[in-house]
Amino acid sequence: MNKSIIRRAVVTMMAVMPFIAKAQDQTSPVSPSVRLFQGPADYKTWSIGINGGVLAPAVPTGGSNDFTKWKGSFGYGGYVKYQILHFLALRADYVGGKLQGDNSKNLGNGAAPNRAYSSFETKLNWSASLNAVFNITTVNWLFRKNFVLLYGSVGGGLAGYKPTLTPKGGGPSFDYTKDAIKELIIPVGAGLKFRLSEFINLDLGYTMYYTDGDNLDGYYRGPNKDKYSYGYAGLEFAFGKKGQPQLQWHNPAAATYDELEAQKNTLRVALEAANQNNARLTADVDKLTKDSDGDGVSDYFDKCPGTAANVKVDGSGCPLPEPVIEKKEEKVVITEEDTRIVKEAIQNLEFEFAKASIKPSSFAALDRVADLLKRKNLNLKLAGHTDNVGSKSRNLALSRERAESVKQYLVSKGVNASKIEAVGYGMSQPIASNKTAAGRQKNRRVEFTIF
Repeated sequence: MNKSIIRRAVVTMMAVMPFIAKAQDQTSPVSPSVRLFQGPADYKTWSIGINGGVLAPAVPTGGSNDFTKWKGSFGYGGYVKYQILHFLALRADYVGGKLQGDNSKNLGNGAAPNRAYSSFETKLNWSASLNAVFNITTVNWLFRKNFVLLYGSVGGGLAGYKPTLTPKGGGPSFDYTKDAIKELIIPVGAGLKFRLSEFINLDLGYTMYYTDGDNLDGYYRGPNKDKYSYGYAGLEFAFGKKGQPQLQWHNPAAATYDELEAQKNTLRVALEAANQNNARLTADVDKLTKDSDGDGVSDYFDKCPGTAANVKVDGSGCPLPEPVIEKKEEKVVITEEDTRIVKEAIQNLEFEFAKASIKPSSFAALDRVADLLKRKNLNLKLAGHTDNVGSKSRNLALSRERAESVKQYLVSKGVNASKIEAVGYGMSQPIASNKTAAGRQKNRRVEFTIF
């Protein structure tokens, strides 16, 4: 194992990234298990990892080494990680193992190295660091659910190690220092992570450690500081409730799309329900206003259907008895009180929006009008009007339906249907400007004229 092997491995890993990204989950759509803008409570954010791999006293970024040939040795490590955002985490790392190298390789000019030591072995008792980890491929606009992500890391920490040197010529090995050396380290790394299940990830990574000294191999040579690297494979275990996704795999683009799809489906269901209600209400209005025998009483209230033409009927649609004694027609006197009752009915008359259904709040005032018409045998003309919102034909029909609706209500209270005339004028006779909401409100009316 040498520096060129690591360099080729890193280049290969970066080259295959576009192809690995295609191996993401494109199967069935995934319903959003969390809502937007709810914080990290709905995700798995804590995890631990264990790994093993190769430690080497060299990094791909170059720089001269104190020994001409380095050797790979077994290393081991672990970490605890907290995911702050879908692309950012804090990770506390631990790495242990040993580092080895010798002077068995000639210098670049082909000459044998003139060094006092033939080899070294450094026991890396421990290295502890705190790192910021950046996920690079979580925001994905091509695939709903990621299978693999690329991450990078950088941080700082402390390493404790003890070098052992072997003199040139085969003398006994000796410790570089009596006590273990502690030095600052700057770790910089990258890796690939694969999601194996809801709780487990496969972690493949490579980290370069830059030390703050030239003591790692027990030999001080020149101004360059020592470096070492750790290439590893391991497993990461996420903690959290079953069914919660890992925050590091969260794709905000997919979550936003799913949220919008859910809202669209909800609106579609609400619109279909509203259309069904409108169709049912239209059928009810048609049933209420239909008058098959033309006697002025709706079929809904007509107790004597099939009445002959021009036969006077009562409020229930049944023929009125012929008068035995012709009564002298009395002069109709309309008092201020009569006018007040009619005016109050006009002011209190309200319909359902864009419908001919009278609101129950209008019944009391209409009942007083019905009593007045029966008591004084008055005639009533109902004139329906609308504003200019909607088509001319629909407004004309709506004004006529509303006038007929008032007539049918009064007839149901015992008023002679022949005493009431119901007509509709649509939007042809406005009393105010239709350019304002207040004007349109005044134009939506039913006028009462008693005589």
